[in-house]
Amino acid sequence: MATSDFWQRVSASVSSPQEWGDAPVTAPSGHMQGSAKVWMVVDGTTILISAVLVMLYELHSGSLTAAKQFWLGMLIQGRSTGIMLALLLGFAVSLIFTSRRLQLYTPTRISSILHEQKLSVQACLTSGLLLTGALYLIHAEVVPRVIVLVTVAIVTILLSLRRLFYRVLLYRNFERGVGVRNVLIVGSGPVAHALRHHVESIHHLGYVFKGFIDCSDPGSGYLSTSGDVVGTLDTLFLQARRYFVDEIFFTSPCERGVIANVLHQARLSGVDLRVVPDMYDGVAWENPIEYVGQFPTIPLHRGHVPEIGLILKRLLDVTLSSLILAVISPVLLAVAIAVKLDSPGPVLYISERIGMKGRVFRCFKFRTMVQDAEKRRADLMHLNERDGVLFKITDDPRITRLGRLLRRYSLDELPQFFNALRGDMSIVGPRPPIANEVREYKLSHLRRLDVKPGITGLWQVQARQDPSFDSYVSLDVTYIDTWSLWLDLKIILCTIGVIFAGTGS
Repeated sequence: MATSDFWQRVSASVSSPQEWGDAPVTAPSGHMQGSAKVWMVVDGTTILISAVLVMLYELHSGSLTAAKQFWLGMLIQGRSTGIMLALLLGFAVSLIFTSRRLQLYTPTRISSILHEQKLSVQACLTSGLLLTGALYLIHAEVVPRVIVLVTVAIVTILLSLRRLFYRVLLYRNFERGVGVRNVLIVGSGPVAHALRHHVESIHHLGYVFKGFIDCSDPGSGYLSTSGDVVGTLDTLFLQARRYFVDEIFFTSPCERGVIANVLHQARLSGVDLRVVPDMYDGVAWENPIEYVGQFPTIPLHRGHVPEIGLILKRLLDVTLSSLILAVISPVLLAVAIAVKLDSPGPVLYISERIGMKGRVFRCFKFRTMVQDAEKRRADLMHLNERDGVLFKITDDPRITRLGRLLRRYSLDELPQFFNALRGDMSIVGPRPPIANEVREYKLSHLRRLDVKPGITGLWQVQARQDPSFDSYVSLDVTYIDTWSLWLDLKIILCTIGVIFAGTGS
């Protein structure tokens, strides 16, 4: 489900502004985003692979023979291999530099597919012309021109297909509500309403409109409904926290100094900020204009996102989940049969949980309780041993005989590797809460939902038996603030020890 379903199920109250001040300070990102560097490496690798394949085919040389000739420095008769490598490196640098100048490494959502494909072909042809010009200047007649032309053609095709495939994958994720960016629009005039219509009608932008922020535009001619206006400038970042906002668009001029204060708060909270051009003299003079569909915007700040680390984390989730599911498939089958024989009811317990940015997803576990466990929960609330919004009873009468064994060794959570494979969860992260728990959250507790929930986490390995809700939230926030791949690996290793010790709930 999309994030909008979250607030239909959970009506968390907005508390005092002081809670917002507890948010971590995020340093502004003045350097190129990590994803751009990744795509540069991918482009360079594509060029190298294309050149090697074309050369081997054209010269009718096997890989062993080519390697021997390369080692002797005479891959092409009469011309040093070093010059060939220099030409190839020059072509790669030229293509990457041209692609960067054409903004092919900027956020994909901003431009259309056809525009991106046109720029991609333009970058490849421009770099190819520079390569042929270099060959002419150094009089490299022995280099077969067909190798150069076919290499440029294959690189053009591969890069265009790569960008097209990534686009299709990105758009499919947007349809599922994955990877979308929540936005607030400051102002309620004609430009604000037009921008709202724009981001809602062009789905490939990946934006989800969350509401207007009243900037006191008297006589604008637009009367927004109460459901459209979600707050004022005084509560801008409280609403940004409440709706998990990634970007704020300013479409209406404000008093002098207001935008500077908002920019400062955006840097502290890691929220991206954009303004319509020709506003706020002096603030946006040196910043480039980027188009969101047909709307020109000036990005004033980009929140730092460890994109390379997140890509590696996702790769780790997919790899480990696939391997674990393949290895334990006989165990899954045996447990499923045992659950079915132990007590009446379905094998799996499927519950709706609140995931990253309030997105509702279906979480899979082996059933460890009787069928009517949820109905009997209200009768057992007086036995609750946890504080805050958590619920736990040591000798819960709803748990089946097999369920106690499954919980002790955490075998009931094995199906959650399917959630990790789907991308709803990660292997390591905060525990996925249910809607009833989130309904009782304070505004500061919503920080737990800034990342994907995990099968295991810092709380599960350090304080699983601790009844304190504050400790529960504190450990999750500590994990978010200090996250690294090394921390994930340490938590995974600790989890293995907890499982074999049989200390699960």
